[in-house]
Amino acid sequence: MSRFAFTPTLLDGVTLIQRKSIADERGFFSRFYCAEEFIAAGVNKPIAQINHTLTCKKGAVRGLHFQLPPHTEAKVVSCLKGEIFDVAVDIRKNSPTFLHWHGETLTADNRTSLVVPEGFAHGFQALTDDCEIIYCVTAAYSAENERIINAIDPAIAISWPQQITERSVRDSEQPYIDSTFAGLSLPATSQAQGTA
Repeated sequence: MSRFAFTPTLLDGVTLIQRKSIADERGFFSRFYCAEEFIAAGVNKPIAQINHTLTCKKGAVRGLHFQLPPHTEAKVVSCLKGEIFDVAVDIRKNSPTFLHWHGETLTADNRTSLVVPEGFAHGFQALTDDCEIIYCVTAAYSAENERIINAIDPAIAISWPQQITERSVRDSEQPYIDSTFAGLSLPATSQAQGTA
């Protein structure tokens, strides 16, 4: 029996995952990840890192972060405490949805996750105080290959659900993208991975 329901979004490879719980008088059991089942969501590479973040202030935004090839990564993002608005932005070169974004509300209660494929920038806004998220990634973090897109860039025009209360200095000082930004060229294997 599958422990997950996978729902594709309008952006190729960005997939909403509903974790199915087994509950009784003690509480519940649910599975966060299964390599065999996650192939259906386009996650075809092994998990290289599992990261855990705490965002203390409601309205705070992290991102939009991505890594350059060959260090591109897919992420499976889940909320452990509180509520977040999680966003994936298509930055794949020549993609028909280049610079389009998709957002989902992930909460501790709704037990949903979002797959952010390779070739997408990722960010989120805390919708409550003290939000904790966990994200499984398919590539080790590479500081020299990390890049950031400004979360309020008008070329993307994300509709953040709340007024932004804070961002890191590094995130907020990023210049807006211009016409020279062509996106990421991914190897054929990464392009295939982004297809759910």
